[in-house]
Amino acid sequence: MKIFKTVLYVLFALMFINAGLNKFLNYMPMPELTPEQIKFFTAFTSITWLMPLVAAVEIIGGLLFLIPRTRALGAIVILPVMVGVIIHHAIIDQSGIIIALVLMAINILAIMDYRSKYEPMIRD
Repeated sequence: MKIFKTVLYVLFALMFINAGLNKFLNYMPMPELTPEQIKFFTAFTSITWLMPLVAAVEIIGGLLFLIPRTRALGAIVILPVMVGVIIHHAIIDQSGIIIALVLMAINILAIMDYRSKYEPMIRD
């Protein structure tokens, strides 16, 4: 089970590192967008600092998630991005909701696995 989780966590981390790098380097082709998606991405990119911030959080969170010692921090760093991904796929692009839910489940699994590291933050 430990090897399975390690492979799962590494793949999760690499997906976020790749997604962040793609926002900077644009090496993956953009799929055809619906008018609703075009409207969303136009609004999202009109705030010039927002996409680089999301990309940086994805890369940093993915790198932290990749290293077992910093995985607990990486899981928390990536969590707000995952919430945004879930909301986006629930409202705008339902076709990707399954993979978004799987990624959120992996993130929550990591948070649960490393919950002892969060205890000092929430202790009285």
